[in-house]
Amino acid sequence: MVLTKDELIASLQHEVRVLLHLASKVDPAKLDYRPTAKQRSLLELLQYLTIAFPIHLRTIKSGVFDMDSWGTTWRTEEATAKTLTLEQAKDAIGRQSALFEELLGSCSDADLRAPMEMFGHKASRGLWIVRLVLSHYAAYRMQLFLYLKSCGREELNTMNLWGGMDAPQRRVIGELKTEEEDARKTGC
Repeated sequence: MVLTKDELIASLQHEVRVLLHLASKVDPAKLDYRPTAKQRSLLELLQYLTIAFPIHLRTIKSGVFDMDSWGTTWRTEEATAKTLTLEQAKDAIGRQSALFEELLGSCSDADLRAPMEMFGHKASRGLWIVRLVLSHYAAYRMQLFLYLKSCGREELNTMNLWGGMDAPQRRVIGELKTEEEDARKTGC
């Protein structure tokens, strides 16, 4: 595997930290925002994020994918997720960090290399974790970031999206400027 198990766990935990940082920027008055009529609202997106990664990871860890039982699990957990408030969704997302340690900590390299079939395709369990959990975190994190920007959070930038932190501010001749603004001006 390209990543060690500890690096994989740390990468997933980083995604949780970044997602929680972005979720902390949600204005509760904007929870009903949706880019188009058929897309999830901001709250629905956060509710979805409480179940998607744990369901995928538990399935991958088991090594057995059955579409019917997976669908039943999805529908059951989705019904519960749809009742969550903003704060409850953030709490549920926060618990994913410990879940990753719990589920992956006991996996051996052989477990991660073991093949399994999901959605009509075969791959190692480690690759499924990267495809369905780690990669989807980055995709949905971007979606949340774009929702926030569309809701008027213009101050959010690369540091928020990839670092999970606000850009550091520093004083320059009596004005507050971010390091990012300076970089744009100098082209670095």
